[in-house]
Amino acid sequence: MKYWYVYIMSNKPKGVLYIGFTDSIEERVKEHKLKVYPKSFTAKYNCDKLIYFEEFDNGNEAEKRERQFKKWKRDWKIKLIEDMNPSWSDLSINWNLNYNKLRK
Repeated sequence: MKYWYVYIMSNKPKGVLYIGFTDSIEERVKEHKLKVYPKSFTAKYNCDKLIYFEEFDNGNEAEKRERQFKKWKRDWKIKLIEDMNPSWSDLSINWNLNYNKLRK
């Protein structure tokens, strides 16, 4: 089964927030970390830490949730993040993706 994800990236605790959705979260996070798109928002603001995500069975539901998040007040987003990830740690850190190899 294919899954879809809504995710939030940040540069530091309570820093800049980026919200996106994807059907390949590992690949998308890797793109953010490697700054594959150097002129993008996440590259400009160094949003390279995955701090929150939700999984969906349906792409339409994930896209709807992403739009919902983008309308929320910042305080609501921070509460959502801190309920799941109070330390704002990078949730992708243990995914065993070797980013240094990919840069070569």
